[in-house]
Amino acid sequence: MAYRRVLLKLSGEALMGSQSYGIDPLIVKGIATDVAAVVQAGTQLAIVVGGGNIFRGLKGAAMGMERATADYVGMLATVMNAIALQDALEAAGVPTRVQTAIAMQELAEPYIRRRAIRHLEKGRVVIFGAGSGNPFFTTDTTAALRAAEVGADVIFKATKVDGVYDRDPVHYPDAERYDTLTFQQVLNGELGVMDATAIALCKDNAIPIVVFDLFGPGNIGRAVAGETIGTRITPA
Repeated sequence: MAYRRVLLKLSGEALMGSQSYGIDPLIVKGIATDVAAVVQAGTQLAIVVGGGNIFRGLKGAAMGMERATADYVGMLATVMNAIALQDALEAAGVPTRVQTAIAMQELAEPYIRRRAIRHLEKGRVVIFGAGSGNPFFTTDTTAALRAAEVGADVIFKATKVDGVYDRDPVHYPDAERYDTLTFQQVLNGELGVMDATAIALCKDNAIPIVVFDLFGPGNIGRAVAGETIGTRITPA
C-alpha cells in the first residue's frame, strides 16, 4: 500500500445505497470487505462517517429547528452509522473501536487523540462519531481535523461520483471531471468538494485529498494502493 495511515470519509448518504432513508446492510458489508483488505495489507485506517442518511442538521434547521439543536441531532445520527459500520467490520474480522466527541460510555469510547493513535498502531480501525462535538461544523471539517490530529497521510473522500467536476454531473451530462486540483483552485472555484473550513485545514496541514467513487468494486483498496483514481487535491 502507498500510505502508512489514512482517513476515510464516508457520507451518510452513501450508506443508504438506493434506499431513500436509513442503512443498506449490503452497502455496509461491501465497505467492510474493502476496508478489511486494506487493513490486512498493513495500512492503518480511521473513518469519519456522516449522518445524512438519518438526519441532516441544515435540513432540520430549515424546517424550523434551532440550528445548534439540529446539528446535535445530526451528530447522534453519525453515531448510529458508526456502530453499524463497527458491527460489519468486526463481522469481517477487523478489530474496530468507535470514539465519539460526545460522551456515551455505554456505546463507545470518548475521543482521546493518543488512544486513537494507539489503536491505529495496533491495527484497529477507529471510527470517529458525533462529528467534532460542536454545532455549526460539518463532518467534512471533522475529517480534516481528525486527519491532522492523528497524522494521517491522506484523506480519502468516498462519494457517489467518481471525482470532482466543474459542475454537477447528475444534472449536466457534459460536466468535465478534474484529475488534479490544488486547494486554492477548489477554494477559488467554490467546487463544493468539502466545505471551506475543511479545505483550509487540509491546506494548512498539507494533507492531500482524494475524491473517488465508493461503489466501484475494490475502489477503497485501489485508492490506498496509490492507483490513479478519482480526483487528487494537493497543496500545489
